[in-house]
Amino acid sequence: MASYSKLSDLFPIQSQLDYDLEDATTQKEKANLVHQYLHKIDEKDDLIIPDFEEGLEWLNTDGPLSLRKELSGKVVVLDFFTYCCINCMHLLPDLHQLEQSYTIEDGLVVIGVHSAKFPNEKVLQNVRSAVLRYDITHPVVNDSDARLWQELEVSCWPTLVVLGPRGNLLFSLVGEGHREQLFLFTAAALNHYREQGLLKDHDVGIKLYRDSLPPSILSFPGKIAMDPSSKQLAIADTGHHRVLVVSHTGQLLHSIGGPSSGRRDGNLSEAQFNSPQGVFIKGDTVYVADTDNHLVRKINLSEGIVSTLAGIGVQGTDKEGGAPGPQQPISSPWDIVLGNAGGDVLWIAMAGTHQIWALFLEDGKLPKGSDSKKGTCVRFAGSGNEENRNNAYPHKAGLAQPSGLALALTEPWECLFIADSESSTIRSLSLKDGAVKHVVGGERDPLNLFAFGDVDGKGIDAKLQHPLGVSWDEGSSLLYVADSYNHKIKVVDPKTKQCRVLAGTGKAGNGLGPSFLESSLNEPGGLCLGEGGKLLYVADTNNHCIKVLDLETKTVSLFPIVVMQEVDSVLTTATSSTPVVRKLPKLPKSAPVLTMPSITVPSGQSVTLLLKLALPTGTKLTEEAPSFWSLSAEGNEWLLEGRAVTGSISDLSQPISIVSSIPASPASTDPTLTLDAWVYCCLSEGGACMMKAVSFKQPLLIGSTSLEGSVAVTLEHAF
Repeated sequence: MASYSKLSDLFPIQSQLDYDLEDATTQKEKANLVHQYLHKIDEKDDLIIPDFEEGLEWLNTDGPLSLRKELSGKVVVLDFFTYCCINCMHLLPDLHQLEQSYTIEDGLVVIGVHSAKFPNEKVLQNVRSAVLRYDITHPVVNDSDARLWQELEVSCWPTLVVLGPRGNLLFSLVGEGHREQLFLFTAAALNHYREQGLLKDHDVGIKLYRDSLPPSILSFPGKIAMDPSSKQLAIADTGHHRVLVVSHTGQLLHSIGGPSSGRRDGNLSEAQFNSPQGVFIKGDTVYVADTDNHLVRKINLSEGIVSTLAGIGVQGTDKEGGAPGPQQPISSPWDIVLGNAGGDVLWIAMAGTHQIWALFLEDGKLPKGSDSKKGTCVRFAGSGNEENRNNAYPHKAGLAQPSGLALALTEPWECLFIADSESSTIRSLSLKDGAVKHVVGGERDPLNLFAFGDVDGKGIDAKLQHPLGVSWDEGSSLLYVADSYNHKIKVVDPKTKQCRVLAGTGKAGNGLGPSFLESSLNEPGGLCLGEGGKLLYVADTNNHCIKVLDLETKTVSLFPIVVMQEVDSVLTTATSSTPVVRKLPKLPKSAPVLTMPSITVPSGQSVTLLLKLALPTGTKLTEEAPSFWSLSAEGNEWLLEGRAVTGSISDLSQPISIVSSIPASPASTDPTLTLDAWVYCCLSEGGACMMKAVSFKQPLLIGSTSLEGSVAVTLEHAF
C-alpha cells in the first residue's frame, strides 16, 4: 500500500517560509522566497497526498475528478469547508477572484472539499443548495465522511491546501484572512511549473448545476419581517440579491435590487445588494442586513432612495467599533431589528465576528456602556471568540455566529432573543444590564460547539441543529424558532425553558400536509408573526418560497407572490383593446389540468367559454390580490390573432363569459384552447390566504361550413 503525506509533514518546511515572508519588505523579495521554497519542495518526492475516494458525489462537473487523471498537470487549491461556517463563506470572494485571475487553461483548478460539521450537511441535496446559494462555480466534492480531511489531518474550517501538478503538497493556509499569501503562492506555483513544462491546459469538465434550473420568483429567501400597522411584508430574496415588499395578500409592491449582486445606493431602480439576509420594516422604511456587502442599508420607500447606514463595503475585523456608521467596518451582518436604547437603535446580529452590535439612529446609551452619539456603530455583546459562553458582562460572553434576533420589550423579558447558530442554542441578551443567558439547546461546556441534535425538552436537554431565525409573540410570551438544519419550526417557552416541535417532519421536503407535523420544510432561515399572532410566516429557504402557518387552524399554506409589473410580453384583455402588462405566475404542479371533450364549431362562428369556479368552503376571494384568467392557444396562435387574452376575476357568483371568434378561413381544423385561472382566497373569518389554480384544455373541431352565431361550453371546477 502506497505511503501518503499529511499536513503535519508540510508544516515544518512551510513554517520557515512563513517566518521569512514576515521579514520581507517588497513583493520581489517575497516572490524570490517562494520561488526558492518551491525548488526545495521539488526535491522531496514524499509529499504526495491520497486521491479522492471512489464513489463520492461531485457537483459542478461532468463526473468525478482524480488527482492522478483529470487534475494531473494542474495546480490545485483544495478548499476544505462546511457550508454552515461563516469563516468559510468569507473565503469565497477570495477564491472567486483567484479563479478570475487564473483559468483552468492557465493550469489552476479550485476544488471545494465539503467536510460536514452537522449531519444535515452530509446530504448531497443540501450541499447542492448551498453551492447554488453561495454561487460557487468550481467543482465541489461531497466528502460526507471527511475521509480526505482525516487522511491529511486537517484540523479546522476553513483550510486551504495548494497542490502541485503531481498531487504533491505545496502550501497550507488555515482560517480566513490569508488572501495575500493565497495569491502569492498560487502565482508562484503556476510560474514555477509552467517554466518546467509540467502544466497542462486541458479542460476538466465543468458543468454548472445552476444552468439547469428553471426560474423562480424567489431564490433562497433568507428572512421575512412584517410591519403590524400596514401589514406589509419585507422579504430578503437572498439568491436574487434583492428585497421585496409585498402586501399581506402577496401583491408585489416594491422590488429593490437584483437580479445580480452589486453595491450601489441611490434610486430604488438602480440600488444593488449582495445576498441580503436580515430585514426589518416599519412604515415606509426597510432596514437591511446586506450580508455579503458587509453593510447595513436603509430603504426609504416614500422617497424612493436606498442609503448606507453602516459598513465600508468590505469585510471588517474590528471587534470593538465606535466609529460613525459609514466609517465603521463590519463583518457579515445576518439579522437586524429596530429597538430602543435611550433612542432608536438597530440591533445587529454580526455573524462574522460572533457578536451583537448596535447602530444608534438617535443619541443613546447601552447597558453597562457609555453614551453614544447618533450614527455610532459599536459592539454591544460578545468577545469575538466563537464560543457558547454566557456571562453577566456582555463583552465577556461568547457567541457563535448569531444569525437571528427577536426583540421582547415587556417585563419580565426586556431582552433580545438570539438564534446562535453554530452553538445550536437560543440565548437571551438583557436590555437592562447586558447579561447573556442560556435559554435552550447546546451544553454547559462553552467550547463545545458540537452539542446539537433534534430533541424536545427543557433547557440544556433540548437540542437544536443550527437555528437561524427567531420570532417573539408578545401576546403568548412564546418564542418561535427556525430550527434550520432539522427542517422544523419549534416553539420555546422562555419562562419554563420548554422547547417542542411545532411544524416539520424532520426531513427536507416541500409537502403541505393536513397538519403542521405532516408538512415538510427545507432549511427554513427566517420567520415572523402576523395578524396579531395568528399567522406565522416562514422563509422556507431551500424551497424558494414563503409558507404560512395558521396557528389557530393548524394548517400550512403557500404564500402567493403576485407580480404585476412590466414584462417582455404585452397581454390584452377580452373586454378592452387597451394593452395591459401582466406577468403570469407559473401554474403550480398541484394545479389540476382538465381536458374537456372536443366540441365542433363551424368556421366563422365564435366559442363562448363559461367559466364556473367554486372556492373551498369557508373562504372568499381576496380583494387586494388580483385573481384572473388567461386564454391561450399554444401552437395555434392564429386562433387568438397572436394575442394572449386575459381578464380579472372579481365575482364567482355568476359564470364568467369568455368569447373567442373562429376565422372564416382557419389555419388548422383541430386547435386547442387553454384557459388557465388563478384565484386568491382567504378564510372568511380572517387568517390564512392561499392561491388556487386550474387549467382547462378545450379541443375544437372546426367544420368547413361557415356559419354565424356562437357555440357555448361550460368549464366548471370546485377547488
